[in-house]
Amino acid sequence: MASDNTAPGTPPVGPPAESERHASWLELFFDLIAVAGVAQLAHLLHGTPGADDLGFYCLLYLAFWTAWMCFTTYGNVAADTVHTRTVLIGMFGLAVMAAAVPGIRSDHARAFALAYVLVRLLASRVWQRRGEVVADWPIAQLSAGVVPWIVSVWAEAPARYWLWALGLALDLGLTFARSRNQILARARGEWEERAAGRERPSRPRPVAARLDAAHLDERLGLFTLIVIGESVALSVEASSEAEWTSRLGALAAGSFVLLLALWALAVRRSCGVPLLGFGVLAPRFALPMHCVSTGALAALAASLGGAVEHVDGELPPGMRWLMCGSITAFLAVGLLAGAASGRGARWGLGAGVPVVVAPVLLGAFAGRGSPAALVWALVAVARWPWLYERLTARHGTGATRS
Repeated sequence: MASDNTAPGTPPVGPPAESERHASWLELFFDLIAVAGVAQLAHLLHGTPGADDLGFYCLLYLAFWTAWMCFTTYGNVAADTVHTRTVLIGMFGLAVMAAAVPGIRSDHARAFALAYVLVRLLASRVWQRRGEVVADWPIAQLSAGVVPWIVSVWAEAPARYWLWALGLALDLGLTFARSRNQILARARGEWEERAAGRERPSRPRPVAARLDAAHLDERLGLFTLIVIGESVALSVEASSEAEWTSRLGALAAGSFVLLLALWALAVRRSCGVPLLGFGVLAPRFALPMHCVSTGALAALAASLGGAVEHVDGELPPGMRWLMCGSITAFLAVGLLAGAASGRGARWGLGAGVPVVVAPVLLGAFAGRGSPAALVWALVAVARWPWLYERLTARHGTGATRS
């Protein structure tokens, strides 16, 4: 997960060795369906979103991403033995979830919940048949968090949303409560108890599922790339319906360059997590960072599209904070990832911290500027890590490892 912005003096963590295995056409199709849902979610943030809208978006995005990741893990481990029919059913479930988003606050909520339950139970079942334990990402085979989603079918808003949040919290809590070895040991202990008793185990002794790190990096990078592509599409759609003026041109160009800058941080020579080197972190830590960074990208797309409506004036505070907050979240992940990749304390103070603080200051004090000016200021923020490292390389004061 190394980036184009490897700190001078820090040995770059390059891409993994070339492998013959790449994402299949079926996996790419699955990713496209998932990102179609992400694009639908971005529409929830159009206009002037409030705190409730943002929280609802985060809840639904986490559900989408979790469902996608369950099948991504299955495809990663199963490889050529993946059951195409199983993946297609999961794909249909994600498509239903995506279609339910526009009416999610009304009668479509139950369809969304049922489709999510279908996807999660289907993903859990494949591991029962395989006799493997996904110790690196247990959510892929857990089903305890699905129970609140089932109960939510009979609940009304806002109780149903709290049940959804409870289910996702259970999954995340169970994932991080035990280490990889503890999860595997518990699964084997339960199997041995059944084997020693009267109940004859119906499955073989569980073994740890082996994740293909290079393939997983590719899938994460492709997902991020598609999200960025959807962000460009949303900006293009908004611009095509507006009157073309010089201010709109400045905003459109700035939006495109900003997305390119984020692409350079997250996709170019990386796996979709900004500034994270390949193989630096275990999946249970790298995957949540991918979820946050891609969710921030989709929220940014909504703010860029909405900015077109205010191209001749000032952005409403809610939209301005959505734009600056999305960049802050994305670059905060980059700060953590850069530290994990060994860029050192000097890089963190000189490049990492400033790009997290600057968008917050812009959100607080850039209320009277034009949308185009704000976007170009964020371009400068996103490119600062690259410029900082060029300057330190020129002066021979490269970052040191901490």
